[in-house]
Amino acid sequence: MEDKFYQLASFEYVADVQIVKGKLESEGIPVFLRDENTLNSDPLISNAIGGVKLQVYSKDKERAIAIYDEIRAYAVDNDGEPVVCPNCKAQKSEPYYNSKGVFYKLFPFFEKRKYKCLNCGMITNSK
Repeated sequence: MEDKFYQLASFEYVADVQIVKGKLESEGIPVFLRDENTLNSDPLISNAIGGVKLQVYSKDKERAIAIYDEIRAYAVDNDGEPVVCPNCKAQKSEPYYNSKGVFYKLFPFFEKRKYKCLNCGMITNSK
């Protein structure tokens, strides 16, 4: 059914999602941004609500994933080097937010940055 959505990715800031949105739309894939207006009015709550969510119709999922994988930027460490997964040694990680508990939802900047390997799914802390 066309009214079912698939969340392709989430982004910390609304500006970060615009390039991916533009690329997908130029390929004929309709894109929906959940919580975009909320973060435009108060960007400091991004971590608390999980950022802006980029969604596509479920029928476009495979094409959208393929296009996103071509253009996505993977996480880099403080020295600008790609984050390497300690488990599978892949250099395909993205920032991971797991704001559990009221404290981290109220003060997300205290949460230590984590990365999720897109190859094996392992979650690691930053160095």
